[in-house]
Amino acid sequence: MPKLVRLISLLVACGFWSLPYKAHAQALIPHTLQLDTAKLEQQGLSLAQEAAQLAQFQQTEMALPRARLATQLAPKNDKVWFLLGGLYLQNKQLDTAIAALNKAQSLNPKNADVQFALGSANFQQQKYQAAAEYYQAGLKLKPNDSEGLFDLGNAYYKLSRFPEAIAQYNKAVAADKKFWPAINNVGLINYEQGNIPGAIKQWQTAVALEKQAAEPLLALAVALYTKGDRASGLAMGEAAMRIDERYGDLTFLKENLWGDRLLADTKKFLELPRIQAARQPKQTPSVNRQPQ
Repeated sequence: MPKLVRLISLLVACGFWSLPYKAHAQALIPHTLQLDTAKLEQQGLSLAQEAAQLAQFQQTEMALPRARLATQLAPKNDKVWFLLGGLYLQNKQLDTAIAALNKAQSLNPKNADVQFALGSANFQQQKYQAAAEYYQAGLKLKPNDSEGLFDLGNAYYKLSRFPEAIAQYNKAVAADKKFWPAINNVGLINYEQGNIPGAIKQWQTAVALEKQAAEPLLALAVALYTKGDRASGLAMGEAAMRIDERYGDLTFLKENLWGDRLLADTKKFLELPRIQAARQPKQTPSVNRQPQ
């Protein structure tokens, strides 16, 4: 699964659903010279609630102006700044995201989700050591957070600290037995280190946990085909392409931490006629009509 960005649960983490909802028109600043600070802050939180709701439906461009205004109306609320930073992070505006998240951190240093988000921003900027330090800080506050452990494992992976990466992935699985992405990534490391049977075992476990996970299914297909089990490999590869065709893109796979050995074998696999056919968009049969 795509793993470069930590998927922040904006609605849950920010806790805006506990607020009474107001229509957008009610959230406008009243035209009066007597500004009520408490009322303005409440209006800011209502705007933040709207922004969080829009973000839930991937309406980032509509959510951002509301979140920006919310930080002006409620500038001392760390959750509002975290929401704004999370939206910028989702929108790949990394420097702006970091600025907003740093503000949230200054207001509440004990918010582990802010630390994790800062880690994600630095990871995307390829500042892997800084990302690891933020993930470590977040895990001091939430030591059993499976996603945080997974993200730290990814940072160690990019730093070529493979034993430490595997240790973090295993901790993520210990915290959540069904956390298949961590199992999948142990397989990625095993494959690059030449432990093909170990990689196959990891991917089989991941697929057993989530049958609709295209990534471990494709990796398993490539490993089996390369090992000589061509029939199983081709069948699994076709199934993976039907689930998510993005995994037929080597650039996408590299972004998802696939190493050079696996990428080289996958390139050959994706060029096979049956896999090429599975990657083709399905054509809707045309209806032959008689001339009127």
